[in-house]
Amino acid sequence: MQYYLTNEQMRAADEFTIRGGFPSSTLMHRAGVALADAVCEVAEERGVKDVLVVCGTGNNGGDGYACAGELLSRGLNVKVYETEGKLSADCAREKKRYKGEYSQRISGKIIVDCLFGTGLSRAVEGAFAAVIKKINASSAYVISADVPSGLNGNDGSVMGVAVKADMTVCISYIKLGCVLGDGLDYSGKITVSDIKIKSAERLSVCSYDDDDIAALFPARKHNSNKGTYGKACIIAGSESFPGAAALSVAAALRTGCGYVCAVVPEKLKWGLFPVYPQAIYADKPDYSAECIAVGMGMGNTRETYDTVCRLLTEYTGKLVIDADGINALAKYGADVLRSATCKVLLTPHVKEFAGISGYKLKDILAKPIETSRRFAAEYNVVVHLKNAVSVTSDGGKSVLSLKGNSALAKGGSGDMLSGLICGGSARGLDLLQSAVCAQYVLGLTAQICALDVSEYCVTATDIINNIHSAIKCLTRDK
Repeated sequence: MQYYLTNEQMRAADEFTIRGGFPSSTLMHRAGVALADAVCEVAEERGVKDVLVVCGTGNNGGDGYACAGELLSRGLNVKVYETEGKLSADCAREKKRYKGEYSQRISGKIIVDCLFGTGLSRAVEGAFAAVIKKINASSAYVISADVPSGLNGNDGSVMGVAVKADMTVCISYIKLGCVLGDGLDYSGKITVSDIKIKSAERLSVCSYDDDDIAALFPARKHNSNKGTYGKACIIAGSESFPGAAALSVAAALRTGCGYVCAVVPEKLKWGLFPVYPQAIYADKPDYSAECIAVGMGMGNTRETYDTVCRLLTEYTGKLVIDADGINALAKYGADVLRSATCKVLLTPHVKEFAGISGYKLKDILAKPIETSRRFAAEYNVVVHLKNAVSVTSDGGKSVLSLKGNSALAKGGSGDMLSGLICGGSARGLDLLQSAVCAQYVLGLTAQICALDVSEYCVTATDIINNIHSAIKCLTRDK
């Protein structure tokens, strides 16, 4: 499990660690060594020795000088490009220790970006912007220290101009801006170097890794039957959107639950039955199901709203509300969520979330963690906010989902996700776990598919047909 910090949290962690007996000089030396380790690895892989370290005037620049000094001791051809301005005390100390050469040109086989880090508070302009543009225009392999310079470490927005790194070496913790907004496009390969900086506060933003997700697929018992693994009920589809029901049912059937009950319009049953004979077809929701998913392709109508309201006030299991279920709540009234008799998960994309929450779209995009957490706490629900990086929040804990690629930026992805969530919840996962697990599996499947047919060409059918590959990859030792 990986935890993420804001700029402010990182500064607080720095101060807490220093007060605990680790002087700033020790931490800066460790950061310099960590950067040097990454540079040496890249230099060896690429067969090069020429390195330029671009140093700012703050502590990120100090890390750069420490890195340059370490690289000198390892025999690389190192030069420093220094920027003008008053140096922080730590930066001045490390610059004094550096005994190598300086350069007035932005050139090198490897460029180490140590301009700003987490200390940037305003748009980059003037000479600094010119330096960043030269770094980006170079043919060098670019390694950024902690955060690509010019990228907001909190939300991933580009502050005028930003370094587009091939690799970002995050110190002790990944900064949120490296993965939110434009962060993933600017950070390149993200690595974490633990230099023993510790946070005093309990961290609430994390992401899961393969082992965390694998733990959500326990070994199946030999002495078991259909009832052991629960029932998922999918309420979906309309004559206009028959595919939504098909994709949700298909995904749910691949989660390991014991039964999948499909509640779809009569005309759709005869199309689905020959393709998915394993499913149970019903005219009304099965309240005995451990989990029910509703809304996919149903249409934003009063009838859809009435169905969702009945489930919210009569059902006592786990309820997943997606797509038109969310749109209907936004259109006819979301306060019914406050009187829910069941546990509820909402799975909106950002525009749907703007509709049901009343938050402005720009605020959701800028603060996806804060807005999803606030709504979840207010309505006592779990929110799975879908975007390039999805955020799942129960009002306290927030989990980032980083798996996947642009192959999922196509119709049908949300329908499959709801089916996966419903099936996972039916077999015993709680709603937050099942949302995170489903998103991870969907993302991993998209990555597997893209290896064969490219992100451009992957279809929802390709995803459905390869879900087993992702789950097998995760559970290969079970």
